[in-house]
Amino acid sequence: MGFRKIVRTFAIATVMAFSCHNASAQDLLAHQAPVDRRAASVDTMVFNRLRMKENAQMPASDLYDTWSNSRVHVSGVLPDEYRIDLRGFHMPTPSRVVTSNFGRRWGRAHQGLDIKVYIGDTIRAAWSGKVRVVKYDARGYGKYVVIRHPNGLETYYGHMSKQLVSANEYVKAGQPIGLGGNTGRSTGSHLHFETRLCGHALNPALFFDFPNQDITGDFYAYHKSNAASESARATALRGTASSRGYSRENIQGDGKGASYNSRRGVEAERQPAHETSSRETRQARPAATGEIQYHKVQRGETLQSIATACGTSVELLCKLNGIGPYTRVSPGDLLKYQANLIRP
Repeated sequence: MGFRKIVRTFAIATVMAFSCHNASAQDLLAHQAPVDRRAASVDTMVFNRLRMKENAQMPASDLYDTWSNSRVHVSGVLPDEYRIDLRGFHMPTPSRVVTSNFGRRWGRAHQGLDIKVYIGDTIRAAWSGKVRVVKYDARGYGKYVVIRHPNGLETYYGHMSKQLVSANEYVKAGQPIGLGGNTGRSTGSHLHFETRLCGHALNPALFFDFPNQDITGDFYAYHKSNAASESARATALRGTASSRGYSRENIQGDGKGASYNSRRGVEAERQPAHETSSRETRQARPAATGEIQYHKVQRGETLQSIATACGTSVELLCKLNGIGPYTRVSPGDLLKYQANLIRP
């Protein structure tokens, strides 16, 4: 009897010990979980701060390996596809007059747009970014500035009469960076404006609509495979053919130019106070035939469904936005359309 009692006591003690151990382990895990979550949160914050610091030192570091204040063009590996964020823009000049298109000109490549400005007109940064080059090229750009932006693009501003920024200076969208001029290889006062991705010149008309003082959408999806056709279409829609006449009002405007914030203000006036579908919005605020309006792409929408909802056609939608019929639109993209040209 004594031995059995000892065995029973030992067994009970063992079970209790294991139970206590499991309970302690579970308590430990329960206490550890919030610690792990806090640690993960701290790691994320540290990572984000490091990434912000890296972007401040060298914007778009995922595309570029180098930062040079002396080399005009810094090359990188051009991706097959890249989504470019156009939000936060500011038009470099209020001028609506395009004097020369992107592409072949006089037997050589013209790798930007020429925009009419007067000597002394304010030239502004297209997006926030970091100034990479401030130099003078007597046989080319004249007095020019190159800015690298977090969206991956580098913008070039040529033929200025005066530069107002320094290399490695961080500038905000809309900040004055120079004054219009006629320096370098130039036959009249104008702004030579380039947009480059990894050193490769892309047609600025893909992103900017100077005649209408706007951008082409919140985002631009670059595809290397159709870059040439997209560029040609952008020139047809937003080049010299759509340029405004040579008047001081068309060239100087209000002296500031449109910006992302000013455009959002216009959109807010067009939208009802509460969230509604695009169809409800049109019913509440009927638009005049042919009036330019904007549609913000929602999840699951296609060009066909948007065209049907907006009372237009895919062909007209593509023509107005400088895109192809097979372009994939993403939630948040902003598309222009002309109301009620075609009834659904």
